Amino acid sequence: MGEPKVISDAVGFKKAVKDTGSNLCVVHFSATWAPQCAQMNDVVNELAKDSQFSSTHFFTLEAEDVPEISEEFSISAVPTFIFIKNGNTIGRLDGANAAELTKKVKLLSSESTVSIPDIPNPPKQDLNTRLKQLINSEDVMLFMKGNPEQPKCGFSRQIVQILNDAKVKFGSFDILQDEEVRQGLKTFSNWPTYPQLYAKGELLGGLDIVKELAESGELESQLPTQTSIEDRLKGLINTSPVMLFMKGDREMPRCGFSKQAIAMLNDSSVEYKTFDILSDEDVRQNLKKYSNWPTYPQLYVKGELVGGLDIMKELNDSGELGTILKEG
Repeated sequence: MGEPKVISDAVGFKKAVKDTGSNLCVVHFSATWAPQCAQMNDVVNELAKDSQFSSTHFFTLEAEDVPEISEEFSISAVPTFIFIKNGNTIGRLDGANAAELTKKVKLLSSESTVSIPDIPNPPKQDLNTRLKQLINSEDVMLFMKGNPEQPKCGFSRQIVQILNDAKVKFGSFDILQDEEVRQGLKTFSNWPTYPQLYAKGELLGGLDIVKELAESGELESQLPTQTSIEDRLKGLINTSPVMLFMKGDREMPRCGFSKQAIAMLNDSSVEYKTFDILSDEDVRQNLKKYSNWPTYPQLYVKGELVGGLDIMKELNDSGELGTILKEG
């Protein structure tokens, strides 16, 4: 019995859940700006004090402060409650429903064992389709033995050195880890050996070809123009005077926070563009560092960061958001 424990980061969350062992763990994903969450916090507090739930653990998380955990549990709106036992998710409740929350806590806390239904394996992906996706996963893609940090053969080591000397940004795939890809790519590309280097989905060749191109000074011309991530982010931020980086797009937001941001922008009647950070992991991770802002959505006006949803709500409530957007 007692008060719910507030979790502030992913490490603390995982440790807290692990420490609960076989006891029921009730996790409240909330947001300080949402009045429904405050109401449900009162309900959770009362449940935590109830002697019949003395072995149940209650946790509260700010959904935007722990985005990796929110994504893991597909949190798209707040409040949302996740029920965990023995490290497995055994239930979920979306929305502010005090009666249903109490009912679920009673039911799940009394169950000693919970059967987790088997999840059927997804259908096997066609090999050629998979190879095309791998080849096109980066503008420059190297299929090699090992990885760039630890090549597992001399040929792979040499080609990595050539690319690094030329300051080429490239992705890689370790063909020693996947026999199906290793054999299938030889047939697909009609190239019998490794490493193999691809640019924009087209095979350039193996080590001999890359060495010849490097020695003749032609390698750079055969590769797509290399743009630094910082330059790319600046370009994206300035795509439009008003730019929103979000999950999903304006027609189909992929989380509750992005949906609220879109609603405010639509109400302002200002022209704006969006970028789906779920479509580009490079942008998703690096924009956090570039802007020094750890969560999404992120709103920019004339290339300058305005802030996330909390800031947008404050500005909207004070009547300043429309003025800032029109300046864009």
